[in-house]
Amino acid sequence: MTGNARPSALDPAIAARLKRSADGLVPAIAQQYDTGEVLMLGWMDDEALHRTLTTGRCTYWSRSRNEYWVKGDTSGHVQLVKSVALDCDADTILVKVDQTGPACHTGTRTCFDSGSLPLDQ
Repeated sequence: MTGNARPSALDPAIAARLKRSADGLVPAIAQQYDTGEVLMLGWMDDEALHRTLTTGRCTYWSRSRNEYWVKGDTSGHVQLVKSVALDCDADTILVKVDQTGPACHTGTRTCFDSGSLPLDQ
């Protein structure tokens, strides 16, 4: 079961705006606040967003482990939250962070550094 069935203390006005996937999740993009570098994509449910907003640390819902995880609790590669915004459709969250160390589980700065895909133009 995903986070959509879990109780949450998220502000009801924010919760009412969110457009979630069928499993109750919203994609959350982590971006370095001062450079604009896109670091990673994670998933949040209402409670993960609430924890992110109230603790100042990014909290995600792990689809593989079926539990919450706070970025950096095991790796030390913490994401300190600088701002949180919803896109125009309220179906994506942008979290601007100050990233300590690598953001990717592979040990690289960003999850998007494996090279560009070829464009057929």
